[in-house]
Amino acid sequence: MQIVITGGAGFLGVRLARTLLAQGQMSLAGAPATPITQMTLVDRATPPADLMADTRVRALTGDLNDLLEHKEDGASVVTKDTALVFHLAAAVSGECEADFDLGMRSNFAATLALLGACRALKTQPMVVFASSLAVFGDSPEQPTPAVIEDNTLPTPQSSYGIQKLIGEQLTADYGRKGFIKGRNVRLMTVSVRPGTPNGAASSFFSGMIREPLAGIKAPCPVPPNTPVALSSPARTIQGLICAAQASDLAWGPRTALNLPAISTTTGDMAAALERVAGPAATALIDWTPDTAIMNIVKTWPAAINSVRARGLGLLPEENFEAIIREYIRENPDAIKLPIKPQ
Repeated sequence: MQIVITGGAGFLGVRLARTLLAQGQMSLAGAPATPITQMTLVDRATPPADLMADTRVRALTGDLNDLLEHKEDGASVVTKDTALVFHLAAAVSGECEADFDLGMRSNFAATLALLGACRALKTQPMVVFASSLAVFGDSPEQPTPAVIEDNTLPTPQSSYGIQKLIGEQLTADYGRKGFIKGRNVRLMTVSVRPGTPNGAASSFFSGMIREPLAGIKAPCPVPPNTPVALSSPARTIQGLICAAQASDLAWGPRTALNLPAISTTTGDMAAALERVAGPAATALIDWTPDTAIMNIVKTWPAAINSVRARGLGLLPEENFEAIIREYIRENPDAIKLPIKPQ
């Protein structure tokens, strides 16, 4: 099986690639598993050395639009042997709000071009599109329900959310027409991400945990009572893989799948951090508000009832403390403060 991951050098792309390569084979839409023979990682950056050392991996480095616009390069993003595409590449929420044209090029134009390239293959490859809970948004004219259900109407309140909803609809319609097998997956806010902050409005949901554990001061630009729906990196990858593996019958309708999440607040997140690493960690959180960030984050839902995901065996973590301890186990070199035992 040949697999393509756009955004393949990003955090989720790298984690997905490592997970798939480690399992060595893949079941597609309920069919028997077959060996993974090649994985193409498409990104502006070069993937990590361990992935590049795998003989099954090839990297295409550059802007996805540019790669798809040029005939020779575009043909190499997806080929007639491509069975599965994970489309993770995107400009993130804060970037899209600050630069409308960047968001439209990265999130709308690139998605349309990729779907067009998959259609041109005439082989109906599977495309798993990574959408976002940002397709839901609260506004005075149309308040978001207290709990998001599987059939809740998307009401995005940001350019990023609009662009992700457009991507969902395009993927669904290309699937309806039989050009691809389309699967849309709405990712929750992922925490705790390792590495450094990015341009996402949600970046601080990881930074307020990651940086204090490293002994570094970190901002939390929203009040402690700010609600949020969170998922760990591991459960997010599990959801993406499940989207590709589930049979058509198990997957159900073309509408996007809301991944499960735990509902918490930034104050409760800080309390969980203190239970794990003590007051020395929470003393490093800077609660200075940022109006621009608050105006984006406050529109996002914080309670998700993912009945459909549970039917596929996808469940959230028990609590946020478990997510913090998972991050510590996976990133021991990044931890500088003493950790309390469970």
